[in-house]
Amino acid sequence: MKLKVLALSIALAAGMFAANAQAVYKGNDTFIGIGGGIISVNNKGFNTPSFYGNIMVGRYITPVWGVRGVIGGPFETLDAVQGNAFDMTTNNPRPYKNQLFGEFNLDGMVNFSNIFADDLARFDVYGFIGPQLNVSKENSVLVNTATAQDVFFVKEATDPKVRFGASAGLGLGYNFTNAFELALEGRYGITPSVFGDASQFRKAEGTGRVTLNAIWTIGGKHGKFARAAAAAAAAGYLSKEAADALAREYANKHPKIVEKVVEKEVIKEVEKYINNEIPASTAVFFDINKATLTQKDKARLQVYAESMKNADATFSVAGYADKKTGTAKINQTLSEKRAKAVYDYLISLGIPASKMETSAHGGVDPIFFNNDVLSRTVIIKAK
Repeated sequence: MKLKVLALSIALAAGMFAANAQAVYKGNDTFIGIGGGIISVNNKGFNTPSFYGNIMVGRYITPVWGVRGVIGGPFETLDAVQGNAFDMTTNNPRPYKNQLFGEFNLDGMVNFSNIFADDLARFDVYGFIGPQLNVSKENSVLVNTATAQDVFFVKEATDPKVRFGASAGLGLGYNFTNAFELALEGRYGITPSVFGDASQFRKAEGTGRVTLNAIWTIGGKHGKFARAAAAAAAAGYLSKEAADALAREYANKHPKIVEKVVEKEVIKEVEKYINNEIPASTAVFFDINKATLTQKDKARLQVYAESMKNADATFSVAGYADKKTGTAKINQTLSEKRAKAVYDYLISLGIPASKMETSAHGGVDPIFFNNDVLSRTVIIKAK
């Protein structure tokens, strides 16, 4: 039993990083947020901070990796520090106060907490990096350079301009519930200056931001354990119904964020559900015109056979084929061969023939997700 539990635990952990693990929980990892703070131009040191606000929408594709878009603005300030910026008419430094601009950041995200936590951590520590785009008027353009004084002569310009760069940062969030989080973020970006040629660092100017964001996860976070169950369903180790039941029960037991769950407790949960507390059903998929079990299929059936042996039920072993390929006669024969291949292998694993009933349904319309490929299958289900 311990080897069986360990094997399934490893399979669950590996499955968490597959994108198709989200099939059971669409929307649970989508989040929206709004926040505010300050932004400061880093031009011969940080300048006077200006107000900065942002809104975001994103999604964690796995508990660790995610992506989001962030719109921010609206002000930046460049102080009248010697060498920062010059006015054409007076040849003297002058400030650019509350310059209007807007920006868009596309962030790739990594949640460090979920790498190490067995379930939802109370604190989220995450990093992000990606391209940055900002838009404002051109503000100032170069007329000429007085080399001797090492100053810029510029004139005002009102044409709109789009600038491209990149940014990166870190965030620290506190989960008040499994849906609401407050996060403090620091971001540093480099783009051409929104002040135009008046800025000494007009081609590559740094900007730092600090914001406090309120983030809402739609549907609530369900943790690594629940999403691992979804991965197991996608990989065929559990039925979709079984994974749903497991995850929902786990989420109901832990409506608020819980402290780190130790490994033995997670394995205990898995073991409990292996011992026939999950609805018994699974599916094996085949390549086109094939009725041969792969090593991966056999491993899956070995795990599933354990629950069949202990279950007080009979099982249907139903073969199917893809209606859009092959004739009706070919598909009928193919579905029979597929059902028999699974039946014979389960017999070899010690499942009594009296506990199984086979059937073949020939070519059928799509069974799963309107995908014909997934109709090339054998479905095993407790009756």
